Amino acid sequence: MPIFTGTTIGGHPYLFTTDAYCTHPSFFTSILNDTTKVSKLCLKTCPIKRQSVYNTQNFDQAIHKVIDTSHEAIRRAKFADWKAARAYQANGFIFEGKVEGFNGGGLLIRFLSLVGFLPFPLLSPSHSLKEPQKAIQDIARGLIGSLIAIKVIQADEENRKLIFSEKEAVWSKFTKMINVGDIFAGRVGSVEDYGAFIHLRFPDGLYHLTGLVHVSEVSWDLVQDVRDVLNEGDEVKVKIINIDQQKSRITLSTKRLEEDPLLETLDKVIAQDGLAGSDSLSLSNSSTIEPLPGLEAIFEELLLENGIDDVKITRQGFERRVVSPDLQLWLSNAPPIGKTFTLLARAGRQVQEIQLTTLLDQEGIKKALQRVLERVP
Repeated sequence: MPIFTGTTIGGHPYLFTTDAYCTHPSFFTSILNDTTKVSKLCLKTCPIKRQSVYNTQNFDQAIHKVIDTSHEAIRRAKFADWKAARAYQANGFIFEGKVEGFNGGGLLIRFLSLVGFLPFPLLSPSHSLKEPQKAIQDIARGLIGSLIAIKVIQADEENRKLIFSEKEAVWSKFTKMINVGDIFAGRVGSVEDYGAFIHLRFPDGLYHLTGLVHVSEVSWDLVQDVRDVLNEGDEVKVKIINIDQQKSRITLSTKRLEEDPLLETLDKVIAQDGLAGSDSLSLSNSSTIEPLPGLEAIFEELLLENGIDDVKITRQGFERRVVSPDLQLWLSNAPPIGKTFTLLARAGRQVQEIQLTTLLDQEGIKKALQRVLERVP
C-alpha cells in the first residue's frame, strides 16, 4: 500500500507519495472500494486525473464527486429494476433468481440488483417431497447459491416489498403437460375436513403440482371423514377432473378411477329378488312408488320442456350403502328403447328408475335437465 506524506505549498495542503502505483486509476478504485464500495463503473464515469502529487482539497472533492455519481447510478439502477419487476409481474414472466439466503419465513432471492422474498408456502412441493425427513430450514440452507424459477407476485417499490412464488412459475410450465382425464400417481399432503391435497408425480420423479380431492370425490361410498380413507404420506392414484387456469387450481378424484356403480341401470347395483332379500328391488308402477323428496317438482318442470311427453317412476330399490344423502338425478348410459330414455335418482340408500318419453336426443335431454335443475330450488 502506498505511503502518503503531507506538506504545504503556497499555502495549499498537498499529499505526496513515492509509490508510482498510485498514479494508476486502479489505485483509487481500491481505496474507494474499501471505504465507500463505489463501483469501478462510477470511477470511469468520473475519472481522477493521474498525477504523482495530489492536492488534498482536490482529492477530497474528487472523492465526493465519485460518491455522488455512484449514489445516483445506484438509484437509477434500482429504479429500473423495480420497473422490470413490475413488468415481470404484469406479464407473468418467469425469472431465474439466485438464492442468496433464508430466514424463518422463506428464501431471499436475487432479482437483478434487488433482493426479494419467497415465502416457504410458495415453494414448489418438489423440494420437501424429495427429502421429507428434512426440516424446511435445512432444505432452504441446501438451496443457497442455486437458481430457482420464480414469478413476481408483488412489486411494491414504495414499501420495498418484492415477493416471489415458485409455485406459480411451476404451474405455468407443468400445466401444459396435463389434461382433464389424465391419471397420475400422487402422494397425499395435508388432509382437511373438506378434502385432501395430492401432490402429482411427473415422469422426472418429482412432485411439481398439487391438486385437491374434495370429500365428495374420495369414494362412491358416503365419506364422513376424509381421514378414514386418505392420510398424509399415502401413495395414491388420482384422476384429473378439472383444471382452473384462472385460479391455478386442479381438481382431482379417486372415486372416478372406477365407474359409478349406478351409471347404467338399476340392476347394476340392486340385487334381484331372491339374491339379497325381497325388499332389495321393487317392480311397481309409478302410482305405488312415492317419489324421492324433490322429484315431483322436477317432474312438473320437465313436462314443461318442449319435446318431453311423459315422466314416470318404474322401479325403485335400496343400495347396500349410502352414496349421498342429497338427491342426485342423471341420465343413464343405458341405450334408449324407442323414444324412452332412463333417468336415475337416488338419495341416501334409496334409488328410483325413471322413464322419460321424449323426442329429444341425449344432449337435448341433458340440457333440459340442466335448465330444470336451475329452476327448481
